[in-house]
Amino acid sequence: MIVARTLTLYVGRRFLTATFAMLVALTLLVSMFDFIELLRRAATRPDATFALVASIAGLRMPFVGMQILPFAILLGGIVAFWRLTRSSELIVARAAGISAWGFLSGPVVVALLFGATAVMAISPLSSAMLARAERLDASYLRAGGGVTALAGGRLWLRQADREFDAGGTAILSGRPERLLGTDRHAQFSLTDVTVWRLSSRDRSLGRIEAPKGELMPGRWVLEDAVVFGADRQPRPAQTLEIPTDLTPDRIEDSFASPDTLSFWALPGFIAVLEHAGFSALRHRLQFQSLLSMPALAMTMALLAAGFSMRNSRRGGVAQTIAAGVSAGFGLFVLDRITGEFGEAGTLPVWLAAWAPTAAGLLLAIALLLHLEDG
Repeated sequence: MIVARTLTLYVGRRFLTATFAMLVALTLLVSMFDFIELLRRAATRPDATFALVASIAGLRMPFVGMQILPFAILLGGIVAFWRLTRSSELIVARAAGISAWGFLSGPVVVALLFGATAVMAISPLSSAMLARAERLDASYLRAGGGVTALAGGRLWLRQADREFDAGGTAILSGRPERLLGTDRHAQFSLTDVTVWRLSSRDRSLGRIEAPKGELMPGRWVLEDAVVFGADRQPRPAQTLEIPTDLTPDRIEDSFASPDTLSFWALPGFIAVLEHAGFSALRHRLQFQSLLSMPALAMTMALLAAGFSMRNSRRGGVAQTIAAGVSAGFGLFVLDRITGEFGEAGTLPVWLAAWAPTAAGLLLAIALLLHLEDG
């Protein structure tokens, strides 16, 4: 039907304009507060110039935009549908026999494109820029010495070790010659290195002591290494090589936030983490959250319609819109709670990531059914 198609495109265009304007406005607002907070932290740092702080805030903007995208879709949709309802355009369309499910297909498709674009295109840019911002923050604004400060300046790593046992593990400890986050492309090396080699049943297979170890492509090279076997007797010092899947970037990323990894890089990095014996719960949760982003965006569009398409002559419009905003905050709180349970391993990762989307979708469908048929 030509009229329905034209109306769908018209409503979709109005929804796109309002949502994009809301996304830009909210991103700028949140980034401004982030910039002010960075300025406060930089006040006691003589090396942190205004340009540096502005660069960090600018690098964080795509990440901020991705975080507030669902809420921007909800608020932008509420504004768009409320304006269309106040001008009686949607009321006339529904009186003419056009179902709300028909003209809502335009906004739903727009929201789906917003979510898919954010995941597939913006995520790689956001993760790269956020990683750069985190390295600048660690170098100039943070008081501590990075993750190594948690263990007295020593770095602890774990990797697979199948030289003596198919399920063996090697635990490496040493002092990095550069602080994590300062120079991404510098050669990675450790001093005062200790390596514990364990079997699949966590039985000690030996220990290695070396004054220095360098991470080369595909292997650790330990200089003047002394090997202590199961009998605890030392062997003559020699240069040893231990195969590894670790790289300097992967070591950096294993301590960094999963937000610094793009949607496309997460599956491979999760496999590397689990192969090395690390927990990948946070990264799995991040991957599932990104997968759910398009569905969450569509849910927010439907929620906006359900809370803002009420006839203004019936009264209570302000309360209804306020209820829509409250529902958005409620889903945000639910997402935080389920995320905490997911990271702790209490909930399955897929359930923790998809529960807010499912809850919001059920609420939106109930509201629209009541609005259309009630």
